Amino acid sequence: MKKVLVLSLLALPLLLASCGINKQISQAKTLGDCRYSILSADSIYLSGIDVQKLRKIEDLDPVKYPRLAAGLLTRNIPLDARLNLQIVNPTNKLAGINQLEYKVLLAGRELFNGFLNQRIEVQPGGGRTVVPVRLNTNAYQLLTDAQTRDAFTQLVQNLAGSPDTKPSKLTIRIKPTLDLGSKQINYPGYITIDQDVTNKILTGR
Repeated sequence: MKKVLVLSLLALPLLLASCGINKQISQAKTLGDCRYSILSADSIYLSGIDVQKLRKIEDLDPVKYPRLAAGLLTRNIPLDARLNLQIVNPTNKLAGINQLEYKVLLAGRELFNGFLNQRIEVQPGGGRTVVPVRLNTNAYQLLTDAQTRDAFTQLVQNLAGSPDTKPSKLTIRIKPTLDLGSKQINYPGYITIDQDVTNKILTGR
């Protein structure tokens, strides 16, 4: 009887670890079944310039903004923003993850990438949560490359709330990461979100 008890106690940590792993996998899988949308964007700065001031393409004038001119000379034009990503869970299971990797693409070109190390949980039955995603990159190539210049300036104008700009199509790719003690295992493939960013994105309408 004592041997059985000892063996049971020794097996308990393994059983609990297995249950924890299965729980993470189930919640991550449900996260893949959720619906995603960019709810709003804020705190957007291009080379330190508040993009709300850049309503027209002519406003991207290096003469008017010396820091932008300096950035063009040094090939360093920092773009910082925060996208507020809404996740809606239509299933009857809890969706959640502790860590995730993300990428944001514009016109097939990667704009941003990053890693969120925080618990994200979305309740079942239509539950929703908003995840702030910080973005920062060097926009020099985007501004100077003929293949991306128009798409990028259009995106900046949409983020600035310019009324006469066509929507910009952004692609967001999310890869949840399972935390298995000393190891981290990536979710197979990416959760992909394609969305048109309009000039109302700053207000969240």
